[in-house]
Amino acid sequence: MMATTKNKTINKSAKKTSKSNIRSFLFTFVSLVVFSIGLVPLIVWITFVFYLMMPFSTIVHFIVLPFILILSLWILLVSEILISGVIVRLFNIKYVEGMYEYSIKNNMAFKWMLLCQLYTPIRKILEIVPMGYIKIIYLRLLGMKIGKNTLVGGVIKDPCVTEIGDNVTIGEYAVLYAHIQNYAKGTITIKKIKIGNNCIIGAGAIIMPGVVMEDNAILAAGGLVTKNRVLKKNKIYGGNPAEEIPITKKNKE
Repeated sequence: MMATTKNKTINKSAKKTSKSNIRSFLFTFVSLVVFSIGLVPLIVWITFVFYLMMPFSTIVHFIVLPFILILSLWILLVSEILISGVIVRLFNIKYVEGMYEYSIKNNMAFKWMLLCQLYTPIRKILEIVPMGYIKIIYLRLLGMKIGKNTLVGGVIKDPCVTEIGDNVTIGEYAVLYAHIQNYAKGTITIKKIKIGNNCIIGAGAIIMPGVVMEDNAILAAGGLVTKNRVLKKNKIYGGNPAEEIPITKKNKE
């Protein structure tokens, strides 16, 4: 009986190890495949340009080359952004609210890690290179709800659990975190961030998990909203941590 129990324990442990090894392999394999596919439009473009430019003289090549290089860079960025977003959407690589074991063995934590693997390089590109509406399309492909006439100028760490309404302005260097990692406890907590309509988030502001900004709320530049706070509608907040700022004629304008 004891031998049977021991064998079951060993088999269970072996299965967990095998599962972890497969998921570890997937991290490298998935990102390699996704970003490799993103190179296909660039390769097609370069091949087309090569055959198109062959009949022309060397002087023409030198004149046209800078424009070709810039256009090639733009094609590369757009294709990597959109293809990675489409693959995330097709394979539903998304996570939901909750507290999870911060381990590759946990299904939801694994999805979070995998999405970060694909999203982080693209997010860094979007922080450097302004891509306009392509950024909005990409974030929506990742599951983020974005209203009409909204400017997403800051950094969205967890797009699939972030919701932004209409006519919202998010300033440069603002950061919206919908997760907290606790390495000491080995957990990751994910909680949705919801921004209402007509809100303003100032440059350099930080919003933590579980925060709700009601309609017409304003967060001043550099403000820090701690987790699970609710910023009431038609109110102005600022500071670290953010507190309500009395509305005067001056700050209302």
